Amino acid sequence: MSNLEEAKKAGGSKYKEKIRKTIEGYKNLSDEELHCLHIYYGYGKGKTTCIMGLIMRALGAGLIVRLVQFDKGYEGKREYYAELNTLKKLKECGCDVEFFSTGCERMNEDGTFRFKNSDEDFKEAKRALEISKDLILNGKQDLLILDEGIAAVVYHLLEKRDIEDLIDLWEKNKRFEFVLTGHKLWEGLEERADLVTEMRKVKHYFDKGIPIRTGIDF
Repeated sequence: MSNLEEAKKAGGSKYKEKIRKTIEGYKNLSDEELHCLHIYYGYGKGKTTCIMGLIMRALGAGLIVRLVQFDKGYEGKREYYAELNTLKKLKECGCDVEFFSTGCERMNEDGTFRFKNSDEDFKEAKRALEISKDLILNGKQDLLILDEGIAAVVYHLLEKRDIEDLIDLWEKNKRFEFVLTGHKLWEGLEERADLVTEMRKVKHYFDKGIPIRTGIDF
């Protein structure tokens, strides 16, 4: 056994040196180089849960957060995405967070989902795109998240070029951390990101007859 001071000095010298070099190198980066592009994707549960954790961490550090949700709108009667209730309360408490929900209601009254795209869905996707462009160009945020931005392409609401153009625009205005989520990547997208995490489905309770549940899944 050793005391805490002895434990701090023991072992891991190569790793410690690597960390020291990383920290020193980070201090010398330009303002534009300090910010990264994150992608969280996959068919496993956890993408929105992940970005909500990231939002909590950012707000806890006093950062300014903006969230754009693609294809996650509602009819105005009931808010199905419970995480937004938390963000509303945090905003009321003084946290600098703004969120923009776009899209038409997908959940049917019987608990099933509507999959076919309507004209209104395409209009809402374009609206989300314009909001995102404006935030990239003019927003004062430290963290910008486009939730389901990649999914909007996979489900044919947007073109690949639409999201790639947003990344191009961000690369010319790297004032903040940038995050994208969705289900499936297309060729060339992974290479553009600084961090890529895949949520891979190994097992899901839905397959044994347990439906999505308020507060756990949405």
